[in-house]
Amino acid sequence: MAWTFEAVAESLALEFGEVHPAEMVIRCVEAARHSAEEVIGEASPELVERIARKHLEVLALAAAEGNAGG
Repeated sequence: MAWTFEAVAESLALEFGEVHPAEMVIRCVEAARHSAEEVIGEASPELVERIARKHLEVLALAAAEGNAGG
C-alpha cells in the first residue's frame, strides 16, 4: 500500500482517537513531516508515520501519568 500523508493522519487518528483529538494528530503528522524534511532533506509517509506515532504515544503516556497523579 502506498501511503500518503493524509492516509497517515487518518490511520493515526483512528488509532489514537480515544486519546487525542484529530486536530492534534494532524498537527503531529505535519510536525513530523517538517522535522524529517529539516533533518534529512526528505520525508516519506512511512517515516512520518513512525515519528508521529512515537510522539502521540509519548503524549498519551504523559496525559495518563498526569491524570493518575491528580
